[in-house]
Amino acid sequence: MDGPSAPTPAGDVLEAVAVETIASREAEDEPREESGPSVEDSFGTVRNLEAVMRIPVTIQVVLGSAVMPVANLMKLRRGSAIPLDHRVGEPVDVVVNGRTVARGEVVVVEDDTSRFGISLTEIIGGNASNA
Repeated sequence: MDGPSAPTPAGDVLEAVAVETIASREAEDEPREESGPSVEDSFGTVRNLEAVMRIPVTIQVVLGSAVMPVANLMKLRRGSAIPLDHRVGEPVDVVVNGRTVARGEVVVVEDDTSRFGISLTEIIGGNASNA
């Protein structure tokens, strides 16, 4: 494909990850030939991947942003409302370690109605910009 990749439905990505994970697990269960250590064993790829999967990342959900002069900022008090550039019902950006990776809708968490969550509606491809 030429150019940046188009947003992918979240379900397609999750399905692809699930298929890849199942295939990986099936491969681990297959007996290996005793012809010596494989490249994967030599470099500890499986162990490295497990270590990478434990690295914490910071996830932020961007509801919107605003620009205002410092004078207006100094006038803000408890109860002040700051109008944001996003409108109600527009998708919000999901940012991981400073990079936009997905978009979604704000939802109420089923198990705890006092909390919000995000229902992913699209996954941003690796070539997408952070604009």
